[in-house]
Amino acid sequence: MTKVTPLDTAVDPRSADTGVLLDVKDLEVEFRMRSGTVKAANRVSYQVDKGETLAIVGESGSGKTVSAQAIMGIIDSPPGFVTGGEILFRGKDLLKMEEKERRQIRGDRISMIFQDALTALNPVFTVGWQISEMFQKHRGMSKSEGYKRAVELMNLVKIPSAAERVNAYPHEFSGGMRQRVMIAMAIALDPDVLIADEPTTALDVTVQAQIMGLLADLQQQTGMGLILITHDLGVVAEVADKVSVMYAAEIVETADIRELYRHPYHPYTEGLMRSLVRPDHKGGRLSPIKGSPPDLLHIPSGCPFHPRCDYVQDVCRTDDPPLREILEGRTSACHFAEVFSDD
Repeated sequence: MTKVTPLDTAVDPRSADTGVLLDVKDLEVEFRMRSGTVKAANRVSYQVDKGETLAIVGESGSGKTVSAQAIMGIIDSPPGFVTGGEILFRGKDLLKMEEKERRQIRGDRISMIFQDALTALNPVFTVGWQISEMFQKHRGMSKSEGYKRAVELMNLVKIPSAAERVNAYPHEFSGGMRQRVMIAMAIALDPDVLIADEPTTALDVTVQAQIMGLLADLQQQTGMGLILITHDLGVVAEVADKVSVMYAAEIVETADIRELYRHPYHPYTEGLMRSLVRPDHKGGRLSPIKGSPPDLLHIPSGCPFHPRCDYVQDVCRTDDPPLREILEGRTSACHFAEVFSDD
């Protein structure tokens, strides 16, 4: 599908050469409320290349979804504000664009699958109307042409009897089928980058596998970059190329997926790994991370993970460790990451 937008003549040559589609640099987002200011994303940086899957993992409240909403430009303001950093799409900063130009990219060049399909879909319109509207608004198609494309997409995402169900409403679909409708809407305009926010939440394991397999197939067909936001490291192991681990609004570790599973370089990542149900530990006990994630209004001094860390030292309580490269392609925000790397 051919796309013509103002960006086609404003591509950074470095992005074209390296295949970098999206480059988030030191992104900062805060929410200003009566109770105080919450830093929801703090110096967040990551890249997504063409055809690559980046998984962003962490517990609820770690800042995963907020960073994605900042990319899409859908943070409610007030109370939310992007206060720093860059979001480069093919070398051009989305944060410096006029809203009209950014609207051309949102949903077209960068698209998002939201966590709760039933909430994200409009209950008073048929799924066919909601899918076809994108073609009418962004591609200038007629209503009949839009509906024809809606049926094609519903078939593509393997919704049975698509031609008959195109006029059904969201509540008439199962959770797994609604998620497929959301995927159809997200890929309708052939995006360069797709953000999938907890796309398998509340689905049984069989449907989870089907959804993730569908995303992988679509990515292989189109070459799109995929950002997978999840708390499930088991899902990540099957599909991701690289991982960024978030804790208390910061990225605390980045790594190639195989290297991360072989040897985490941050205590929080190690804790997440210990919490996994693994077939090679049959009959063993899970070892959850002690304590709870911090209140973002009252983040502990020093390393934000230190109250829950098994390896805490005095420096951890006073000095916030920067995210730094430990080995090529591996970063960690731990004072003792070199010790981890030598183990």
